[in-house]
Amino acid sequence: MAYVLSFVVIGLMVALIVLLLRRQRAAEEARPALPRDPFDQSDSASGDPRKLRAGDMVEYLGERMFVRGSVRLKEGGFTWDEHFLDALNEDGSGRRWISVEEDPDLEVMLWTPYEGPQLSPSERTHTVDGITYRRTEHGVARYTSEGTTGLGGSGRVEYADYEGPGNRGLAFERYLAEDGSGTWEASLGERVPNGTLTVYPGSDA
Repeated sequence: MAYVLSFVVIGLMVALIVLLLRRQRAAEEARPALPRDPFDQSDSASGDPRKLRAGDMVEYLGERMFVRGSVRLKEGGFTWDEHFLDALNEDGSGRRWISVEEDPDLEVMLWTPYEGPQLSPSERTHTVDGITYRRTEHGVARYTSEGTTGLGGSGRVEYADYEGPGNRGLAFERYLAEDGSGTWEASLGERVPNGTLTVYPGSDA
């Protein structure tokens, strides 16, 4: 008789545990999902451009480019990154920069060196190829360099940013020597829409 009671008690305990597990699972499935930022790319299948570094590869509009180096910039409490991209074309035409910043939304811009008539960042507007750009920012930031960038390990950079229609940009930068001198370089940029840039982490990631 004692054995029968033991089996009954064990059977009731198992049934109770199964019932509790089923109720817990049903409660979790009924619980509403937490709100999330629809533009957050941290778990995107295309990869997170905020984690780019030397050795990674990116693909944009069917073109693959290698990240050869990165510049980490800081001005006050604001930080952003610029990455040197190289498609390894023999004529060097595949060399560009990609900037990644959050202000507060994630903004990724692809930059190509400007090779037209000389422009000055002192002007409030510039018209290039029929597109008018208006100056929006000017400042001096500190930077550190990683990988191949053509720069020293750290220093200062002066910049002037212009915005144009259709998510286009015109940017000026000059990396400053100790005496404050430097040569301005201009680039034309286009915003990279969310989800169109694919990031392939390097082999040591």
